[in-house]
Amino acid sequence: MRISKYIHSCVLFEREGDKLLFDPGNYSFIENRVTPETFRDVSTVVITHSHPDHLALDPLKRILALSGADVVTNGEVAAILGGEGIDATTIEEGTLTVGAFTLRAIPTPHEAILADTVPRHTAFLVDDRVLNCGDSFADPLLPYAGVEVLIMPVMAPFLTEVGAADFARRMHPRHVIPVHDGYAKDFFLRLRYDNYARVFTAMNIEFHKLANRERESRLARLMGDRENDERRRPITTSP
Repeated sequence: MRISKYIHSCVLFEREGDKLLFDPGNYSFIENRVTPETFRDVSTVVITHSHPDHLALDPLKRILALSGADVVTNGEVAAILGGEGIDATTIEEGTLTVGAFTLRAIPTPHEAILADTVPRHTAFLVDDRVLNCGDSFADPLLPYAGVEVLIMPVMAPFLTEVGAADFARRMHPRHVIPVHDGYAKDFFLRLRYDNYARVFTAMNIEFHKLANRERESRLARLMGDRENDERRRPITTSP
């Protein structure tokens, strides 16, 4: 399995020729550092919730037109997409097989923000190995503590670094992939990543700085050395 991050919370999984894309939102495309054409061969697009930094309709339509991919999401997002002429497979809770991947949908509340309402929100466990918690640090995720890889926000209006570190401590994954940081300048990301890495290392959690290719290849080697059975194939990360 390969995991690639394309700015903010847009994350691509690759396995056995299948490509699974999470949350292509507006922050990923706003500076044209990433374009919908990047995802012309994805098999499935998964949307955790309806906020525009996770669901950008125009880029999504272009991705689907290029790839013919299926969309998987919760009912609230599916209703929005239906109004735009996009069909989606709806899952609120439980498991679903999409190509080479097995998804487990976990209904979770979005973290509190300065808004009258928050959207319906779904976290996803991929192949029992990787938990994408979306924009939620809620208690329904705690049964998955000890997961191999946790994809988690490290910057957000609802978040402090202390809160992020506390969530990582409670979840205690072996690896953390940071997301939800697409609005930060590169120099600031480097500084904050260094701080997170220091704190997470003390918790025996490896924090992956995705802009550093040497570190990405190190993750691939570590995972390959540790996991030899068919179910646990190497995971790598890239920007």
